[in-house]
Amino acid sequence: MEPPRLTSLEGRVLAVAGPGGTLGPTVVRRLAGAGAHLALCGRDQDRLDAIAGDAGGDIQTASVDLLDPAATRSWADGVASADGRIDGIVHLVGGWRGGPPIEEAPLEDWEALSTSLVRTLQNVTQASTRHLLASGRGRFVVVSAAQAQAPTHTNASYAAAKAAAEAWVLALAHRFRGSGASANIIVVGSIVSAGMRAESPDKDFSTFTPAEEIAEAIAYLVSDAAASMNGQRVTLRGAS
Repeated sequence: MEPPRLTSLEGRVLAVAGPGGTLGPTVVRRLAGAGAHLALCGRDQDRLDAIAGDAGGDIQTASVDLLDPAATRSWADGVASADGRIDGIVHLVGGWRGGPPIEEAPLEDWEALSTSLVRTLQNVTQASTRHLLASGRGRFVVVSAAQAQAPTHTNASYAAAKAAAEAWVLALAHRFRGSGASANIIVVGSIVSAGMRAESPDKDFSTFTPAEEIAEAIAYLVSDAAASMNGQRVTLRGAS
C-alpha cells in the first residue's frame, strides 16, 4: 500500500508516546510539518525537548512513566484539558531482545518485552480511549513488526510480545466500530533513518523500511482521509 501524501493535519491534536527511538524524530517532524499540534511523552525529558526543538511547530513535551497507569492517565487527561480534545495517539514505544534459539532463550526477555511493548500500550489505550471516542474522529496507530505474524525461533519473545500488542490494538478497533474512531497497525521491518544512512553510507539498507515512509503512513492513518480504515494491518516494504 502506498498512502497518498497529505497536505495538512492542521488543527488536529495528536499525542505521541515514546518518540525517543530511531523512528520518533522523523514522525514528529512529519506531523508537525503538516500543522498538527503535538504532545510528546516519554521518560527522557531532555530527549523529548530536543526532538520537539528540531521539529519546530506547536509541540508540548512531558516526562511520563508509561508503566504507571495513573501517570499515563493524568498525562492524557492533561493533554485533552489543555487542548480541548485528543484526535489521535501514535504509540512508538519499542524494544528488542533476541538471538538465542528458542530452547535457550532467557524467559526474562519475555518479561522485559511484554512490559515495554504490551503494558505501555495497555496503559496508553486505557488512558486515551474515552478521549478518542469523544473526538468523533479519534485515531490510534501502533508500529509493529512482521514477526508478529511470522515468528522465528531466535526471536520468539519479541514476536510473541508484538503479536500480543497487535491483538490488543485489534480489540481496540473493535471497541471503536461505528464511533468514527479507528485503531490501525503499521507493520515494518528493520527501520532505517536518514541519520543511519549518513553514518553508514556503504551499508545496504534495501531490506529496511525507511523512517520517512513509516511517518508518511502514520500521517495518513491519523488524518480524515483514513476515516474508513479500522482494524487494518498496513504492511510497508522491507517488512517481509
